[in-house]
Amino acid sequence: MPAFICTACGTQYSPSEVPPAACPICTEERQFIPAAGQSWTTLEGLRKSHSNKIRRLAAGLTIIETTPAFGIGQRAILARTPAGNVLWDCIALVDDATVDLINGLGGIKAIAISHPHYYTTMGEWSRALGGVPIYLHAADRQWVMRAEPAVEFWEGDTKPIGPGLTLICLGGHFDGGTVLHWAEWEGRGVILSGDILQVVPSGHVSFMWSYPNLIPLSAATVARMADILEPFAFDAVYGAFSGRGQIDANGKQAVATSVKRYIARINGS
Repeated sequence: MPAFICTACGTQYSPSEVPPAACPICTEERQFIPAAGQSWTTLEGLRKSHSNKIRRLAAGLTIIETTPAFGIGQRAILARTPAGNVLWDCIALVDDATVDLINGLGGIKAIAISHPHYYTTMGEWSRALGGVPIYLHAADRQWVMRAEPAVEFWEGDTKPIGPGLTLICLGGHFDGGTVLHWAEWEGRGVILSGDILQVVPSGHVSFMWSYPNLIPLSAATVARMADILEPFAFDAVYGAFSGRGQIDANGKQAVATSVKRYIARINGS
């Protein structure tokens, strides 16, 4: 039986004879059903209509994204660290060419995902790359639409996944919203933020409960996110989407400034 994939968000569902009646990821207030209605594809169909492109983001960081754009236009980032490679976030299309390239770069030791909009075909990625673990925060357990044996749920604010590699649960956009901190990146530190910290063109970050529906987070929530992140040193921040800006330096200061201006506007200052 096919494992259907929602074309609007890229989430893959458990195999079934017919597509699900609806995609709970898209009917929920942080996403939306397109005006044309709910539609479905499969991984086999996606491989025929789309391909992945690979390009350098920065030292040790490689972008993987699908063309033409699919789902919400999300991208994955391969972090090539001395402690082993990590695939940060997932996209729906996994194919032989992409797997060959990743294996040629040393394979991966783990998959870590920021939030449910990136779960996509995470189990397919794990199986294709040797059955590696998939780290998800337990607060978002309800949004896993296809049970996968490789998933390892974690709890609390932080989880080390290797020397100098730490998953940090900031919450916000989703209760389990997570960023990845690579402490020794270029001797400066980097945060891979998904859209838990949404990098914006001005070289700042912003925060939303729902990005497409423009529902903001409270000042208290954003202040808590900043408090959790404060102990970590980093100079760069790379987010969820290409073409929307990136923070190559002074990232910690940029995040602190972003928090202050966000809270000021939410509070009407």
